[in-house]
Amino acid sequence: MISALVTEPGVPHSTRVEQVDEPRGDGVLLRVLEVGVCGTDREISEGLFGVAPEGADRLVMGHESLAVVARDGHGFSEGDLVCATVRRPCGHCLACDEGAPDSCLTGDYSERGITRLDGFARELVLEDPEQLVPIPRTLGRLGVLAEPASICARAVRHTLTIGGRQPWSPGRALVTGAGAVGLLSTLLLRLEGLDVCTASLEPANEIAAALGAEYVQIGEGTDLAELGRFDVVVEAAGDAQLMADALGLLRRSGVACLLGIDGRDGAVELSRHVIGVDAVLENRVLFGSVNAHRQDWVAAVDALDRARTGFPDALDRLVALRVPLDRFEEAFAFTGGKATLVVDEAAIVRP
Repeated sequence: MISALVTEPGVPHSTRVEQVDEPRGDGVLLRVLEVGVCGTDREISEGLFGVAPEGADRLVMGHESLAVVARDGHGFSEGDLVCATVRRPCGHCLACDEGAPDSCLTGDYSERGITRLDGFARELVLEDPEQLVPIPRTLGRLGVLAEPASICARAVRHTLTIGGRQPWSPGRALVTGAGAVGLLSTLLLRLEGLDVCTASLEPANEIAAALGAEYVQIGEGTDLAELGRFDVVVEAAGDAQLMADALGLLRRSGVACLLGIDGRDGAVELSRHVIGVDAVLENRVLFGSVNAHRQDWVAAVDALDRARTGFPDALDRLVALRVPLDRFEEAFAFTGGKATLVVDEAAIVRP
């Protein structure tokens, strides 16, 4: 038996650490080192989201993984540092058949630690070798950021692809939200050579500054339009009004990507002129993005490793809280930055 963080989907506050069976079968055996915590985990713990595997009433949580290979096999060697993709194909749509479950056309996909597949918040996991992404030893425990970074890498890739449908030379970007996704988006856009303005509720943000971004506090009465226009806007605050506002902040041929989620009741306001004239006459685009293709995972790991030397202070500060598995409530309640659960402290690798 091994320790795992489990919950009963749909049952608020049923999350707990308990013993589960050791994994058996074919695949690469992983010893989990650390798992990241995000808003999705909090929603699952509160009974708002999540689906247990077929025939089970509980779900092992954790979808942001950092692990070490526990034994040789399937092209991997004991001691290799890896992370694993989250979303798995539905098996009956064009996108999944072509290896792009991030673009699944049916919604019948499964996701580790979220929907129909147990996650990584346990001591040992068996994983399909095709779902593993190597982590360089130089990145070390910061490899736990690979999953949220992959989400941002997909967003940036799609943004640049959409913008590149016509002659375009982006130079200025706005990121709303300074959580992990907002700051990682800032990092990736900075690595692409864009000047970035990051905006959020806090009076200041040292990580954004360390990334070479301009930081702006969003408060009551703040008018982001006073900052000028942007070629790229990434909304990562999870505010539907900011999502709508993004369309009005774009320059000609600008692209706005929505990464946040806002399921609250209510309406947003948008000028008729912005959507009825400017978006048309200036070739503006507003789109949503979720999850990541394998190529985005690989790109994210590479970007994190490059950022380790390019922005060392920023990357080290991104993970603000690390606690053992049995202190999950503390991690879920933490609002001061990225929190992670350390499953195997003794085996945590360092660059």
